[in-house]
Amino acid sequence: MRTRTLSASALPAIPQCVHIDPRDPAFFSNPYPGYDELRRAGPLVFWDQLGLLVTAHHEHVNALLRDRRFGREVLHIATRAELGWPEPSPALAPFHDFERHSLLELEPPRHTRLRSFVNAAFLPRRVEPLRPRIAALAHELLDALPRNGEFDLLASYASPIPVLVIADFLGVPRAMAPALLAWSHDMVAIYQTRRDAEVERRTVAATLEFGAYMRGLIAERRARPADDFLSQLLGAQDADGARMSEDELVTTSILLLNAGHEASVHAIVNGTLALLENVPDTAGAFRANPSGHSEETLRFDAPLHLFTRYALADLDYAGHRFRKGERVGLLLAAANRDPARFAEPERFDAARTPNPHLSFGAGIHVCVGAPLARLELQVALEVLFERLPALRVTRTPRWRDTWHFHGLEALFVRG
Repeated sequence: MRTRTLSASALPAIPQCVHIDPRDPAFFSNPYPGYDELRRAGPLVFWDQLGLLVTAHHEHVNALLRDRRFGREVLHIATRAELGWPEPSPALAPFHDFERHSLLELEPPRHTRLRSFVNAAFLPRRVEPLRPRIAALAHELLDALPRNGEFDLLASYASPIPVLVIADFLGVPRAMAPALLAWSHDMVAIYQTRRDAEVERRTVAATLEFGAYMRGLIAERRARPADDFLSQLLGAQDADGARMSEDELVTTSILLLNAGHEASVHAIVNGTLALLENVPDTAGAFRANPSGHSEETLRFDAPLHLFTRYALADLDYAGHRFRKGERVGLLLAAANRDPARFAEPERFDAARTPNPHLSFGAGIHVCVGAPLARLELQVALEVLFERLPALRVTRTPRWRDTWHFHGLEALFVRG
């Protein structure tokens, strides 16, 4: 990893401008030394490779996630002309049409309305009854593996669990899992630093195919409701008695499938690796404190490293004068390793109490599926170490060139 501090003379309100190549294998394999550099440079730093103002401090990431002067969208209160933004590429129109109805990209009142349809379904007391089903699935996947043989934990175990759980929950047939995975990977690739024309083409194709599939499934559920969440969404009403539009149903369903899969897969894999590398007698220690260990894996090596916000007005924050529409990057994983908030942040400590990591965000955009993600992670790790107490890594792990969706290409293990 090559890091150098540059002059900030052109940006007098920003203490420093820092150069860190997010596609350098040394960085995306272990971004935490780079985050230390960003943190030392000041509360707000211009990361020139991203062209983005960022913060790596827990105090500021936490504050900005909750600060209602910043939001996930700004075009609801300003025009592109006012902000000096170019028009979006027509080639990406299908994807932008999809995002127009996304909980992740909206501010109140639309965000409040759409979130009201899904909040209750993901409360801890509502997802806890899924524990036996998740455990049964985990055992089923392990039963299918070669006895005493090497296997890729990501492909054989971590990847199927979240997608099958959320598919069952929504009412999508399990046979669709391979297609769901392919569509999900291609759609979320648009957010990555290695985005290019081919990535954009695949994202649009996946958006159209996934959307067409969900419209067909919605039509089936309208004709024949079932005992699943998609059928519940079809019948749900907001505070004014209105139902979701079909576009809102499609985007919300796809969002739940994508978000319910991508982060959870890497939470399981990153967590397994962190435990095996940092916790002696891993199986015994995890059995003694499953909640503490699974929660610490989320702090220690979070799957999502970056979330952004727009300034919704001209305002001052941490010595910087934000212009309306200016973006700021919130480095969630960096905040989780901030020594100002966590004693010995590089040490894996399952006894941390409290453990105020920001892996699921905070504020009105806190991850709606966090209770389900926590349950999947804990159960997946419990069953894994129960069945394979001598589990060990058999090949040097290789990290994907995806940086802010931090995950491995594979994790080969043997039990």
